[in-house]
This record gives sequence, structure tokens and C-alpha cells, in this order.
Amino acid sequence: MSMTDLLHGKVALVTGAGRGIGAEISKLLAAYGASVLVNDLGGSGYGEGADSTPAEEVANHIRSLGGYADTNVDSVSEGAAARRMVQQAVDTFGRIDLIVNNAGILRDVIFHKMSESDWDAVIDVHLKGAFNIASAAAKHFREQQSGCMVHMTSTSGLIGNFGQANYAAAKMGIVGLSKSIALDMERFNVRSNCIAPFAWSRMIGSIPVNDEAQKERVEKLKQMTPDKIAPLIVALASDAGHDITGQIFAVRHNEVFLISQNRPIRSVHDGAGWTPESLITQAFPAFKAQLYPLDRSQDIFSWDPM
Repeated sequence: MSMTDLLHGKVALVTGAGRGIGAEISKLLAAYGASVLVNDLGGSGYGEGADSTPAEEVANHIRSLGGYADTNVDSVSEGAAARRMVQQAVDTFGRIDLIVNNAGILRDVIFHKMSESDWDAVIDVHLKGAFNIASAAAKHFREQQSGCMVHMTSTSGLIGNFGQANYAAAKMGIVGLSKSIALDMERFNVRSNCIAPFAWSRMIGSIPVNDEAQKERVEKLKQMTPDKIAPLIVALASDAGHDITGQIFAVRHNEVFLISQNRPIRSVHDGAGWTPESLITQAFPAFKAQLYPLDRSQDIFSWDPM
């Protein structure tokens, strides 16, 4: 089998695939032999409106190169729509092997000004959407005793960022969801992993630029094109990725990171039991050197993209 046949016979559903990262993932999956259901509601980055054109353009591009693609314009936030998507992939291509939970919107606002609708809209698309698609695919994966799930998380949640409480919470929820899926479905040879992508996209392009430092950061972000994310998805979806599950990765231009997961880093013990006073005088000072500062993603990834 040639490398271009790495995913021969496999069927993928990619959400939010009409533009940016999702479009590049769909194109590379098809280039490596997968049949792809290209899902995109075609709404704005804010989550409004609908347009079938983006999904159709990606599917037509795949077909023009001899690949196999179909389109879907349903919303991932609706459980029934998610089930229809997965069934459409099965009806059209005969099976489902991979889901990529990429669909997303942004409603950035400082926390004390964030409305309930801002919160609900982002949670519904990112976290509930990821659950809906994964849940719909799980039945098929279980029956065929195989399957791969890839979910997009973000360093906004893994590390932190200003004005993104809704987005960060959703993306950290996806981390927990992915790990739980990996644990629950390991017995069925189903694997689940997360990727935090660094890439310039329409959604990231909505970041406000208020000073020279932010302008410089945005210019660096523009170097990180969406196509850099896709190879990791292809590799994870291949049979060579059969034993990789429950992990968190990040892709930043030509860098790929394996991200740490929460583990204890320090402990203290008091045989008599802790009181508020002893915690203040003993435990807090003992933990002080290991306490995490209020870092943002750009503080941790402080070097230029390579």
C-alpha cells in the first residue's frame, strides 16, 4: 500500500469542514484515500446564518482530484441532526471510521459582561456538538469493533486566555469527554484523542487588535496555516495509530506537542487532620513554589512558530 492509500476504504465525517482547518483536514483525508462527509452549517464565526456553499466547494475540490465526498449542512448542536450526519456517511459510503469534531464558533467577551446566550451558544456548538457527533458514531463503532475520534480542544482552555470563559470551558470539557470516551470504548477498539490547533482561520481572525503587541502576535499567527493541522489527523486515523488513545496533542506550524494531563505534583500530610489555621500556616507555604501563575497561551508558547 502506498502512503496515499493510508486511509483506503475508510470513511470520515468532519464537522465545520467548509473553511479553514476543517477544510484542510477533509482535503488531506481524501488525498490519503478516505471518503469524506463534509459537514458545515455555513454560518458566521459568531454562529449566525447558514450557507451550503462552503461545504459544497470543499466536496467539489475533493471530487475534482478523483476523491469521494458528500456534503451535509446540519448543525452539530442538535442531537437528531448529528445522528442524521453519521447515518448519511454510512448510507453514502457504507461505513464510518473517523469523526473529527472541528465545528466551532466564538463569542469572546470579558467574563463579567458575558451573557447567558453567549455562554449557551458556544457550549452548544463545541461541547454539546462534540458529544452529539461522538454519541451518534459510537453505535456504529461498537458494532464494527473499531473507530477513531479526534476532537479539537484549545490552549485557551488548557492554559488560559482573556475574554474566552465560554470557549475555554467548552474546550476543557471536550478534553474530559475525549478521555472518558477513550476509557469507556477501549474494549471496542475505539480510540479518542484531542488536538489543540494553532492556525490562522476565520474564527481566530476575529481576535481584536488593540495595540502593537497584539498586532505583532496576529502577524505571527498568520504564519501558522490550517493545512499544518491535517497530517496529525491522518496519522491518528490510520491503522498505525491503533494504540494511541486518551491523549492531548497540539500542533503549532511545524511543531507537534504531546500535552501533559492533570496529575498530583505536591502533597502535604498532617496526621492530626487539617484545620483552616494549619492549612494557612503550613500547607499554603508548602504549595507556594508549585502554584501556577495566571499564564495565557502566548506566555507558555512564547517563541516564534517554527
